[in-house]
Amino acid sequence: QVQLVESGGGLVQAGGSLRLSCAASGRTFSGLAMGWFRQAPGKEREFVSTISRSGRNTYSADSVKGRFTISRDNAKNTVDLQMNSLKPEDTAVYYCAAALGSELWYVPKFHYEYQYWGQGTQVTVSS
Repeated sequence: QVQLVESGGGLVQAGGSLRLSCAASGRTFSGLAMGWFRQAPGKEREFVSTISRSGRNTYSADSVKGRFTISRDNAKNTVDLQMNSLKPEDTAVYYCAAALGSELWYVPKFHYEYQYWGQGTQVTVSS
């Protein structure tokens, strides 16, 4: 089992920044590819960003490219999402997710590739 706990959400004005963090426990962190997803009210959960087990490969949704950066610290068992130039449409509950069994370089992009999920943290961007 893998436990994931997100932190860092909150209320911010458009154009501002937030940094989300996800702490993992229960399994060797370097064996997990990690990702961030989000779900806005009335919408389906959508992919945001992912990082490979090694941390060398990342991939982000077009909607956040150039604004959001994912990173991981395998020594601290954490994965972060730095969010800059936030927009009202970024408002959502953000979920951290972990994927087992991937290659060292692989970046999983689909929700069904992830076996473990955090409880989510609310991000609200006001206009």
